[in-house]
Amino acid sequence: MIPARYGRIGLLSFLPICLLLITYYGMLRKKDYTAYQYDYDHPKDGSIQRENAAFVLLVRNEDLNDLRETMQMLEDRFNKKYHYPYVFLNNEPFDDKFREYTTGLSSGKTYYGQLTPEMWTYPDWIDQEKARLSREKMNAEGVIYGGLESYRHMCRFQSGFFFRHPLMKQFDYYWRVEPHVKFNCDIDYDPFRVMKEKDLKYGFAISLTEYGNTVPTLWDTVKEFIQQYPQHIIPANSSDSLMRWITNDDGASYNLCHFWSNFEIASLSWLRSQAYLDYFNHLDKAGGFFYERWGDAPVHSIAAALMLKKSEVHFFYDMGYYHNPFKHCPTEPEWLSVEKCSCDPTDSIDKNSWSCTSQFLQLVGKTGKDFVITQRSK
Repeated sequence: MIPARYGRIGLLSFLPICLLLITYYGMLRKKDYTAYQYDYDHPKDGSIQRENAAFVLLVRNEDLNDLRETMQMLEDRFNKKYHYPYVFLNNEPFDDKFREYTTGLSSGKTYYGQLTPEMWTYPDWIDQEKARLSREKMNAEGVIYGGLESYRHMCRFQSGFFFRHPLMKQFDYYWRVEPHVKFNCDIDYDPFRVMKEKDLKYGFAISLTEYGNTVPTLWDTVKEFIQQYPQHIIPANSSDSLMRWITNDDGASYNLCHFWSNFEIASLSWLRSQAYLDYFNHLDKAGGFFYERWGDAPVHSIAAALMLKKSEVHFFYDMGYYHNPFKHCPTEPEWLSVEKCSCDPTDSIDKNSWSCTSQFLQLVGKTGKDFVITQRSK
C-alpha cells in the first residue's frame, strides 16, 4: 500500500500536468468554435468588393411575374449593395419580354442561356418505355411529381449539368434561386466572401427528409459508388465525416435527410471535381433519375455528406427563407428576428420533426447562433 503522504506528493506532481492538459484541450476547443469575424468595411474609394460568383436560375418565360417578385426582394435585401450577376437558364429560348423585365430589376449583369440537348434529353442507355411505365405507376400511387417527365429532366440537370453550362464556367461560386421564393431577412454581409474566406464548399438554409417512395434504390446505388471509389469518401469513422447525418445505422440505409437545394450557396470547383463527376456519372448510369424520381436535393446532400468535411458545410442560419410550404426564420439572438427579418420565428421548420437541421447541429457540435454572421445595426 502507498502511504498517504506519497499519494499526496504524487497528486501534487501530476497537478501541473493536468492543468497543462486542460489548458491545451481548452485552447483546441476554443479554436474549433472561434466566431468568424466578418469585416464590414468597404474600400474608402467606394468600390465594391465582390467575389467571382453569380445567382443561377433555371426558369421559364411563364415564370416571369413570380420571378420578378423574388428578384425584387433579393435586390432589396442583399444585391443592391453588391450587384452580383444573374445567370438565367432555360430549356427553351427566353423571349424579349423576359430579358427586358429581368434586366430591368437586376443591379448586376444578366446572362441568358439555353440548355444543350444532352442536358435535357434521355441518355442513350435509358429505356424510355420503361421510364414511361414507371411514371404512370408512380402517378397512380400518388407519388409527388411522380408522373411528371419534365421534373425528372430538371432533377438530372440540377444534379449534374447546370455547373457545366458554358455561362457558368466563368464563376467560382453560385447561389441557386427559384421563382416563388422569399428572402425575409436583411443580408448585411456577402455570403460569397464568407464561403471563400472560410473555405466552405456548401451552404444551406433548410433541411428535411425526402419522400422514401421517390428514391427506393438510391442508397444501394450510392453504396456501390462508395465501394468502387473509396478515394473520394471521407472515412465514416473520421471526426470530419458527415456520414452520420444521412444514416442512422452505420451506412446500412439512408435516413432520407437532405439539404433543400432550392436554396444553396456552394463552390463550383467542388461540383466540377473528379470526385463529384464520378459520383454523378455512377448515379446517372443507374437510371434512377428516370426509372424512379431521384431529386437533386438528396443527390447533392449525399455527395456533401460523403465528400465534404464538417467544417466545409455552412448553415445560413441568419437568412430568412421561404419556399412553399416551409420557411426558415432565425429565432436567436432575439434582435435578429425583431430588427432584421419580417418572418415569424415560431413558424420556422427547424424545430419540426420533418427537419434534419437539429441532427446536423448535434453532429457538428454547434447551435444556430454559432452560424450568425450578420451584426446588429449600431
